[in-house]
Amino acid sequence: METQVADTTVDVAVKEEKKSALKTTETSQEEFLSNFNWHNYQEGIDVIEDKQLEEFEKLVKENFVDTADDDVIEGEVVYMTDREAIIDINAKSEGVISLNEFRYNPDLKVGDKVEVIVDMREDRTGQLVLSHRKARVIKAWDRVNNAHDNGEIVSGFVKCRTKGGMIVDVFGIEAFLPGSQIDVKPIRDYDQYVNKTMEFKVVKINHEFKNVVVSHKALIEADIEEQKKEIIGQLEKGQVLEGTVKNITTYGVFIDLGGVDGLIHITDLSWSRINHPSEILELDQKLNVVILDFDDNKSRIQLGLKQLSAHPWDQLSEGLKEGDKVKGKVVVIADYGAFVEIEEGVEGLIHVSEMSWSTHLRSAQDFVSVGDEVEAVVLTLDRESRKMSLGIKQITPDPWTDITSKYPIGSKHIGLARNFTNFGVFIELEEGIDGLVYISDLSWTKKVKHPSEVLTLGDKIDVIVLELDVEGRKLSLGHKQTKDNPWDKYEKEFAVDTTHKASLTEIVDKGATIHFNEDIVAFVPSRHLEKEDGSKLSKGEEVQFKIIEFSKEFKRVVASHTVTFREEEVKNMKRAAKKVAASNADKATLGDLDALANLKEQMDEDEK
Repeated sequence: METQVADTTVDVAVKEEKKSALKTTETSQEEFLSNFNWHNYQEGIDVIEDKQLEEFEKLVKENFVDTADDDVIEGEVVYMTDREAIIDINAKSEGVISLNEFRYNPDLKVGDKVEVIVDMREDRTGQLVLSHRKARVIKAWDRVNNAHDNGEIVSGFVKCRTKGGMIVDVFGIEAFLPGSQIDVKPIRDYDQYVNKTMEFKVVKINHEFKNVVVSHKALIEADIEEQKKEIIGQLEKGQVLEGTVKNITTYGVFIDLGGVDGLIHITDLSWSRINHPSEILELDQKLNVVILDFDDNKSRIQLGLKQLSAHPWDQLSEGLKEGDKVKGKVVVIADYGAFVEIEEGVEGLIHVSEMSWSTHLRSAQDFVSVGDEVEAVVLTLDRESRKMSLGIKQITPDPWTDITSKYPIGSKHIGLARNFTNFGVFIELEEGIDGLVYISDLSWTKKVKHPSEVLTLGDKIDVIVLELDVEGRKLSLGHKQTKDNPWDKYEKEFAVDTTHKASLTEIVDKGATIHFNEDIVAFVPSRHLEKEDGSKLSKGEEVQFKIIEFSKEFKRVVASHTVTFREEEVKNMKRAAKKVAASNADKATLGDLDALANLKEQMDEDEK
C-alpha cells in the first residue's frame, strides 16, 4: 500500500513538472495565439489571410514534431527521476525514457540534448514513450555505413576478448576486431588492448546479419607501405640497420626493419653453436643487424648478427700450436666424433679414433657427453681453413710403449671378450690393448664354427700370448693353450688296437658315431657295424669296439665292432694256411698254389 502511495506521489510530481515544462514551450506561442480568433476562424466569420496561415503553419512545423515519424529526433532533458528522464521533443506532450538506456552516460543531466525516436505515441496512461537506444542504433548504423563507404577513420572502445579477436563498441554497435587485424606484428597479449579506445577502419558490413568488422592494422599498413618502399629502395649488402625482434622460430629470427621483415638464420646469430635462437634473443628486443643478401624483388632479406663482431678464429692466440693441451666443452656429438669448443666460436673435432688407444672403434657417446668439460691435445691446426683436430687419448701414455715387458710371448692373462668375427674373437687385455683369438685356438677338442658357440660378449677369458707384432700393434692370443692338450693323453688311451665298450650314439651317413667321452667322438664305417650273426648294430646298442685309426693332429678316431670277433677267425685261417703250405710244399701243384694265393688275398682283405 505504501509503495502504491509513493508511486502515485511520483506520478503527480512528474505531471506537475510536465505542466511546468509546457509553460516554457507555450510562452513562445502565446503572442500569436492570444491574437487569433479561433471561433471566428472555425465558423468562417473571419477571413484569414494566407500570410497569417503560412506564418501559423511555419510556427507549428518549427515547434511541434509529428510523433508518427520514425526519424531520429533531437530532444532536451527537462526533468529526471530515479528511474526515468522526461524529454521535450516539441510535441503535444513530453516523452519518457528509462534511465537504463543512458547507462553509458552516467553524467546525464537536465538540459542535455539527446537523440530519440518515438517508440509509442501513447501507452496505457496516455504517455508518449521515446527510445534513446533505438535512436542511437539507427544513427550508429548510418554513421558506420558512411564510414565504410567513405573510408573514414572511426573511434571505438575495446570491450572484451572473444574467440579469434576482440569486441569493439563503435557508435554503440558491437563490431568484431579479428586478431590478425589488430597490428602488423603478431599479438602475444590480447588483454593489453581491453578497455582501451583505439582508431579503426570499417572493412566489412554484413547488412543481413548486422555484422561489422573493423581493422586497426589497415590504418598503419598504409604508413608502413610507404616506409617499406623507402627502406627497400635504400637496401644494400653490408648495410647495418636497427631492427626489432618480431618472431622467433626454431630455424631463425624475423626482424622488423620498420615495415620490412628480414630473417636471421640460426647459423648467423652467433659464432658459437646454439640450440635455439631464444638462448640469445627475446621478442621485441632492439638490435643492429647487417644485410647479407636479398632477392631481386628485395622481398626476402637475409640478415646477420654474428657478422657484426670479429670472427673468433681471427682472435685465436698466435701462441697456440700443435701438441699443446687445451680445455673445452663438448657442444656436438656425431657418429664419427665430438666437437669441442675451446674458445667462443672456435671448435675442434675429436675423431672417435682419437678418443681411445683401443683399435676397436666404438661410438663417441661411449666416451663423452654434450656439456662435458674435457682436456685434449691439438693434433692439427689450420688457421686458414679454420679447422682443428684434437685428441684425448694422447693425454694418457700409449699402452703399446712398453708392450713387450707387459705382455711377453708365453705370458698368461685374463681378458674381456669385446667383439666377434667369423674367424675369431677380440679380447681386451686393457684399454688400448686388444688381441685376437682365432677360432682354432679356442678349444682343443671342439670344432668351433663361430666364437659365440664358446663365448658371450663381455665374458672374461684366460688367454696366453702366442705372437706379438709391436710395429703392427697386433697381438695373437690363444685360449686352449692355457690348458693341457687332452689329446696327448687320449693318444695312449685310445691307441690303435685298443678295445673299449660303448653304446652306438647315432646312425649317420655311411656309418655311425660313438661318444667315448665329452671329447672323443669316434666314427664307425657301415661295414664295421656288422655283428657276428651277420646283422647290423642299432642305435643305443652297447658292444665292444676296437680303435682302428687315431690322429691327434686331425682329431680323428675310427673304430670297428666287426674286427673284434673276426680277429681270431683271421688268425686261425693264417695258421691253417701256413701248415698246409709247409706239409705240401714238395707236392704242391699249380692249382694248389693258385688256391693258396686266393686264400691269402681273402685274409688280407678281411684284415683290412
